Amino acid sequence: MLKKLLFITALAVAMPATMIADEGMWLLPFLKQQNSESLKKMGLKLEVDDIYSPDEVSLKDAIVIFGRGCTGEVISDEGLILTNHHCGYSSIQQHSSVEHDYLTDGFWAYSKSEELPTPGLEVRFIDKIVDVTDSVLVAVKECGDPMKAYDEMFLNKISRRLAGEDFIKANPFVEVVTKPFYGGNKFLMFYQTVYKDVRMVGTPPSSIGKYGYDTDNWMWPRHTGDFSLFRVYTDKDGKAAEYSPENIPMKPKHHLPISLKGIKQGDYSMTIGFPGTTNRYDISEEIVHYRDIVNAARIEMRGVRLETLNKLMQADDKVRIQYASKFASSSNYWKNAIGMNRGVKKLSVIDSKLKAEKEYREWAYANNMPQYAEALDNMIIALQNLYPIKYQRQMLREALSTAVEFSKVPNADALIKALGSKDKENINKEVKAYKESYAKFNDKDYDPEVDRQVSKAMIKKYISMFPAEQRPDIFAFIDKKYKGDTDKFIDDCFNKSIFADSVKFNKFMEKPSAKVLKNDLMLKYANSVRAKNRELALSTKAYNKDLTLAKQVYIEGLLKMREGTPVYPDANFTIRMSAGQVQPYKPADAVSYNYFTTMEGIFEKEDSTNYEFIVPAKLKEIWQNKDYGRYAEEDGTMYVNFISSNDITGGNSGSPVINGNGELIGLAFDGNWEAMSGDIIFEPNMQRTISVDIRYVMLIIEKYAGALNIIEEIDFVE
Repeated sequence: MLKKLLFITALAVAMPATMIADEGMWLLPFLKQQNSESLKKMGLKLEVDDIYSPDEVSLKDAIVIFGRGCTGEVISDEGLILTNHHCGYSSIQQHSSVEHDYLTDGFWAYSKSEELPTPGLEVRFIDKIVDVTDSVLVAVKECGDPMKAYDEMFLNKISRRLAGEDFIKANPFVEVVTKPFYGGNKFLMFYQTVYKDVRMVGTPPSSIGKYGYDTDNWMWPRHTGDFSLFRVYTDKDGKAAEYSPENIPMKPKHHLPISLKGIKQGDYSMTIGFPGTTNRYDISEEIVHYRDIVNAARIEMRGVRLETLNKLMQADDKVRIQYASKFASSSNYWKNAIGMNRGVKKLSVIDSKLKAEKEYREWAYANNMPQYAEALDNMIIALQNLYPIKYQRQMLREALSTAVEFSKVPNADALIKALGSKDKENINKEVKAYKESYAKFNDKDYDPEVDRQVSKAMIKKYISMFPAEQRPDIFAFIDKKYKGDTDKFIDDCFNKSIFADSVKFNKFMEKPSAKVLKNDLMLKYANSVRAKNRELALSTKAYNKDLTLAKQVYIEGLLKMREGTPVYPDANFTIRMSAGQVQPYKPADAVSYNYFTTMEGIFEKEDSTNYEFIVPAKLKEIWQNKDYGRYAEEDGTMYVNFISSNDITGGNSGSPVINGNGELIGLAFDGNWEAMSGDIIFEPNMQRTISVDIRYVMLIIEKYAGALNIIEEIDFVE
């Protein structure tokens, strides 16, 4: 009962006027209790119910989960979705080939018939959010296992029960998902409709959409047109459906009007999106883990992988297109890890956390609640026990699983068992299933020769860091049979394995053999790495349980300690609102950054010898002629990007930046280098969200692409 009372008290009290801040990824159902007064003071002209209402249409109804890890927004009454170029990147790459290189050249549909169906791409609208805390806590208590509160399958069962089987059967495109918040002290259930017919409408070339590439990634000043356009289709009755050429453009509940009024310093800015993960409640020891394990593995291992990939991609256009999405994904968080570790040191984050922990202990003992201080101590003990195991596992996954693509050849246990049974029906079933699994591994974006070169580099790096007794047992096999020559082992894998190419695989599957599978080198490697990963995961289980349950009590104590002040939960890829203002910042002594960049900056950076800073001729022509139309400032300046004090993390990419009137002014796509530790601690003087000015987006669509069909369906506010 204490837990529930503490939480309700923390949520119910409005933030004092003196505590207006930009920090926070706020849950929409609690905006009215927590944030009404502060939002108005910051410049919100709408009512809070216009942002989120459980019963009426609101801004929430124009926001979508785009794909599996980004945000998008509806910007027309015909289901037009705006998101980042880097969010649409894998879909753009999916449609690209050497003959139709949309990554390099861009793509524009000048009619709906030209829009490209994109298999596998989905968007999700949030229909309803329900507080199910009581139901979950009762179910957890009844089952007798407190860890079930964090078990996705267990929570999904509760979701289905609460929604009702009749509802589930009647709504095949609706998902009900329950997630824990505040360390498992609260639970919300989300009803979300999944739309599976999503088509690519438009994308600028990468020389606009990724201008600056890795050099400018996470940096300010920025000059990137990071956007792409898609459209949601429904069946003729307006309901979610699988792809069909008979489907029609979606008629959304709400779409965002686009403001052409521009921005100025101090303007209210609001993002609504799906931030992925933050760790603001982490204690100092957890940050040590993040710095020295997660980030260290990304920096060490991805650095080697990216260097090898880059050479191969620059040498071959086919490889460049095949590996564009994989490279971008890996590179993004490689640089993020470098920046985060830099920020942790520069901003003395660990010292700040240690100071806060000291205050927390003192508060707990002073208020006769020692259980909270003990929970903190128990977290530290669990983390110290976890450290060596997590280090091994993280390095193994980065080096030997993620980077070595043939580690994902499908497990053959079921097929081997079937072959041993002599049951023809069962053999045929398993052969069919195995062929399907192999097709997912050896898809159009896999190149065996690239994998060969990357694997050689990664295995050498891994061996240099771990002694023999800590490695998977495949390395003992390599030492014995190949005298430690890993390059020869890798060459034999690609020269002899049935998985090395589809010709060998298909020939083998005509007459499959259990003996051949058991001795296949690629499968030996994959099974060995998977076994080591399972072994390490199992050895963390008890410590992870201790950590999770202690953290639940620790956060319960934090809510009690902060009673009277609204507290937002860590991000977990659920819909959130962040409020801020358009603001410049000073990253260092004698250095000041303005809050916007212009077209002039694009050409100051232009370098025809560096693919990262090549400018398309058509864009240069627009700039030279100052052909900006209605999208420039009154003095003729054409803004490109701007910054605001909104809270942001991964998953927020593609989030709309909305002004106080509920109009779209920009598209969030990045955070800034100086605040890369922002997932752990918010630094208000430094942390900024980088967005593309919506007027630059419109300029590219109209003047660069000439896609007037898109412009005509948008509602502009002049």
